[in-house]
Amino acid sequence: MARFPELDPASLTPEQKQVYDTIASGPRGGVRGPLAVWLRRPKLAQWAQGLGEYCRYNSSLEKRFSELAILATARLWGSEYEWFAHEPQARAAGVPEAIIEAIRVNDTPKFHNEDDAVVYEVAVTLNRTRKIPDDLYQKALKILGEGKLVDLIGVLGYYTLISMTINAFEVEAPAGSPKRL
Repeated sequence: MARFPELDPASLTPEQKQVYDTIASGPRGGVRGPLAVWLRRPKLAQWAQGLGEYCRYNSSLEKRFSELAILATARLWGSEYEWFAHEPQARAAGVPEAIIEAIRVNDTPKFHNEDDAVVYEVAVTLNRTRKIPDDLYQKALKILGEGKLVDLIGVLGYYTLISMTINAFEVEAPAGSPKRL
């Protein structure tokens, strides 16, 4: 059971309502999951949703890379809500079903191209060890380039914040959705 009840939009303070309206009218189309938790602190919600909008919709990363990094982070943190939200998006972005399933069951995926492999390796290594060894850094820099590597780290940081929020406040996937992690 989630530690916070869903927010009733009619009960929001003016500051909360302003942030709520910004989120709901943006590309997300609604205020759910960790965003609903953050809304209890409107300034946090405002800044976090801005970072999330950049990471999710405006970064230099191909959608496939972002979704691959998000699934890896959701799996490592055991964030059921995040997996629920992004598994279909990863599929739509072209992440192969076999890779999605391998990540879901905590197997090492078999990649067919080097760029997907390096995105996954950076995501897993940084989340597990809190560092990127020099050889992996150089490989990622060569394959992704500086800008995409910076954006990848931004996505990983943002979805770590998302996953922490989901886990700390026990944000559940919608009722009736199958448990996947």
